[in-house]
Amino acid sequence: MLRYLTVPVTPFQQNCSIVWCDETMQAAVIDPGGEVDRLIAEMQRLGVTPTALWLTHAHIDHAGGTGEMARRLDLPIIGPHQGDLFWIEQLPEQSRMFRFPAAEPFLPTRWLEDGDTVTLGHTEVAVRHCPGHTPGHVVFHHAGAQRCFVGDVLFAGSIGRTDFPGGDYDTLIASITQRLWPMGDETVFIPGHGPESTFGRERRFNPYFGGT
Repeated sequence: MLRYLTVPVTPFQQNCSIVWCDETMQAAVIDPGGEVDRLIAEMQRLGVTPTALWLTHAHIDHAGGTGEMARRLDLPIIGPHQGDLFWIEQLPEQSRMFRFPAAEPFLPTRWLEDGDTVTLGHTEVAVRHCPGHTPGHVVFHHAGAQRCFVGDVLFAGSIGRTDFPGGDYDTLIASITQRLWPMGDETVFIPGHGPESTFGRERRFNPYFGGT
């Protein structure tokens, strides 16, 4: 079964998630935005073996520590979709703009497409392309655990911003209603910021959807 620990990192309190297979203890780090030493220490405390870095998208608070962690631990970088190449290339500028530590440059080992899967030990995790916040945003869904790691697509009571370059409100709403809601009302999602919620709760009560 898939297990996870969410570790808020960076001044933006971005929800980085360490996920692992409880049979093999092989782990992936979703969105290592920063505080790499702390994330490594958490994995050592958990007794898991990191095998990959998974990115939902390439904004600085989600991807800023990726290059450093990949280099230090010799890990492949999986994701996001190639639509976020612009944001990866802009990481140095993002670092300066938001006064983050300088982000080490990187290119993903593997770009992700809608319908792909990623493997972690004995379990597979489904990938859905959910653009709107950024063009290349993806989410990671494990049906057995009823968990979805959604980055900045959806939040408890809100949705991701669409006013950055490449963002689009209508596209984001379509991503949520067409690709997240079918995962089921009981599915718990781990957003990029703030508390967890369920798709059913957001579908009914989130002001952007009003019971859809």
